[in-house]
Amino acid sequence: MKKTYKSWSAALLVLTMSIGLIACGEDNSTSSKSEAGDGTIKLKVYAQHFDDDTIKPFDYAVEELKKKMPNVEIELDPAVQDGGQKLKTYAATGNMPDVYLADWAVLQTFAKSKNVEVLDSYDTTAEFKKNLNPGVESRLIAPDNHVYAYPETGIEFQMIYYNKSIFEKVGIKTPLKTIDQMADAAKKLKAAGYVPMSIFAKEKWITTAFYNGLVTREQPRGFGALDEKGVKALPEAFVTAAQQMKQLQTAGLFDANATNTNYDQASSLFYQGKAAMFVNGQWEIYSSQEKLGDQVDWMYWPAKDEATYEKSKYFIDGSGSPQGYAVSSSSKNKETAVKVAAFLATKSAEYRYTQLGSPIVSQKVDKPIASNVPAMMQRVVKELLPNAQEYAQLLSSTKIQNTINDNTQNLMVDNFSENDFVNNLNSTLDKEN
Repeated sequence: MKKTYKSWSAALLVLTMSIGLIACGEDNSTSSKSEAGDGTIKLKVYAQHFDDDTIKPFDYAVEELKKKMPNVEIELDPAVQDGGQKLKTYAATGNMPDVYLADWAVLQTFAKSKNVEVLDSYDTTAEFKKNLNPGVESRLIAPDNHVYAYPETGIEFQMIYYNKSIFEKVGIKTPLKTIDQMADAAKKLKAAGYVPMSIFAKEKWITTAFYNGLVTREQPRGFGALDEKGVKALPEAFVTAAQQMKQLQTAGLFDANATNTNYDQASSLFYQGKAAMFVNGQWEIYSSQEKLGDQVDWMYWPAKDEATYEKSKYFIDGSGSPQGYAVSSSSKNKETAVKVAAFLATKSAEYRYTQLGSPIVSQKVDKPIASNVPAMMQRVVKELLPNAQEYAQLLSSTKIQNTINDNTQNLMVDNFSENDFVNNLNSTLDKEN
């Protein structure tokens, strides 16, 4: 989630209407040495496989793979939501899966330790590039101009979901446009016995995403603004966002046990009607709509005042960082693994477009949308994407990113102030920039 600082409106409009030709990753032949005597090539694939949004696209891609590459057998290793720790353990013990799903932070680490195959020169990569949707190049090509993974999705972003029935019952007007309005709502919801906002803050990326949502109200470049030489201290928009996040935490927006809460626990609170709001990516639309029906909707990120809210509502809390299906440089069937990685990404994108109606996919799809599109996704397609003004930029410095991750999580607990946050970030920025 990172990259170039420019208006994405035109590209996103094209992306939204993405209908083109697909011709990538489909190859009946392999040049790899077979592991089994009967010619079967077995590949271990580490991929997300824990809910409908992750299981169905993957299973669809695997079924399609059986038709195109019947000599390949996939052994699924379900990914753990641990910020890449299990993958790093695999790398440390020399037990890497042939193909694995990884984000930019992990890919950066593995590029240094040579646990990821550089895909630049493969014919498969050239084909993948030909069929890439406009505006999503940053999902495939890393800031160092290398290709490390094949993405299935386009530029994703984070949203605030809310239960309309709970807000009506407690008597809170929506949408919440300002930080003060959200803080007041948190107090009323808490007094009424609800968790105001459930968040799986055991994973640092979501607290970082929440903070970035506040930052982008006044600095649409988001963390990308910290990636410049000479930035030795947090700019004002970042200080303001830290103060706002602490204000919301103090008002009781987050559960006291948030930093020990995983996705399953946080989403369960929201879907059981115990939490009024939930923060996650746009991919949560499908589960939310399925479980809560018309009770659920999403809102724009709040700002310091209503004028800023209106001005910044189409600044997107998401950036085009490289991620997707990568290949271990130590795979014994590397050539086949590269083709399989691209195929899984392509077919997963095809499923998301045709079955889920999501335009936020990496590859062009020449098939029609076959399912009913959830109302919240229709709102994204008709209201948000055509008006999107800017996406946040990629932060390449892992040291600055790690400091942000640690300290946004710390903002969720008592006895850690916004001044602590600012001091820690300033110390890192001074060293890195």
